Amino acid sequence: MSSEIFLTKDVKSDLTNYLKGKQYSEICLLTDQNTGRYCFPLLSELFPKASIIQVEAGEEKKNLSTSEKIWQKMTDFQLDRKALMLNLGGGVIGDMGGFCAATYKRGIDFIQIPTTLLSQVDASVGGKLGIDFKNFKNHIGVFQVPKAVFIDATFLKTLPPAELRSGFAEIIKHCLIADKTQWEKISKKTLTEQNLQELVAHSVKIKEQIVQEDPKENGLRKILNFGHTIGHAIESYFLEIPDKKLLHGEAIAIGMIAEAYISIKKGFITLEEAEQIKEYILKIYGRVDIFEFDIEKIIPLTLQDKKNENNKIQCSLLEKVGKANYNNPISYADIKEGISYYNS
Repeated sequence: MSSEIFLTKDVKSDLTNYLKGKQYSEICLLTDQNTGRYCFPLLSELFPKASIIQVEAGEEKKNLSTSEKIWQKMTDFQLDRKALMLNLGGGVIGDMGGFCAATYKRGIDFIQIPTTLLSQVDASVGGKLGIDFKNFKNHIGVFQVPKAVFIDATFLKTLPPAELRSGFAEIIKHCLIADKTQWEKISKKTLTEQNLQELVAHSVKIKEQIVQEDPKENGLRKILNFGHTIGHAIESYFLEIPDKKLLHGEAIAIGMIAEAYISIKKGFITLEEAEQIKEYILKIYGRVDIFEFDIEKIIPLTLQDKKNENNKIQCSLLEKVGKANYNNPISYADIKEGISYYNS
């Protein structure tokens, strides 16, 4: 079963129409302090009686402790199984809010209203829900699709440049794994020159097609993890270092360069193609200092990647620019060389 996805220019009107005639016993709205301040005012008059749960913002809050607070609030509000959860926020709110809704009293309906570029092109579509555990990304979770997803570019106006840059990494990824022509178009433009509304629709279409073919990530859906085996490990490692903490897309950008290099080693793409990818990503994101001692600590974190099988690190790589493959076994040496290539 797939979600209804609404690419809208008027989320207020479309959400109102969607909810007409639906017999929900109560509506519960989950926000963080940022979306509560900047995004909820756009919808507040629709939900004068909604039960509102607000949590602290940040990836480091996407954990069991915060989930317990959400479940406790849902219990305090006496939400029954006919209640509806609206998750208004970025990937953290969507992942964690969906996870809490999917597990509360064995599951209630929820709707995703993604407010960041990252969540609009990636996290809100496909039904992957979860929380981090001991700083391992999305280590605890479920597959459960939302009833609907409402994507409105208006929310992007509330974002700082760093958040837009983070989300753009997933757009780059979608082009590299599924659309060479679009990659060639975006790689000729700076971030500020991109038509984000058009690119959001493009990314959603790619992800939706892949998820419909493989909803539980048994095969093809794994290609959406290009850049993530190494990227997630880097993100998890730097999460423990406050002054070097990376946004998700910033870490995935590094991961894509490293995994593009491994794609060369496996005989899939050329050095020239990898260099083009590296040059463009560094132009958008700059370079992060990753020292030798960092690499030694990052590498073991890849053992917790959810694609791994039989204690082998499995990576999704570029078979060619515009097409990815999956279940490629890689070694510690491959990972070290990939990160060293990023550093070079």
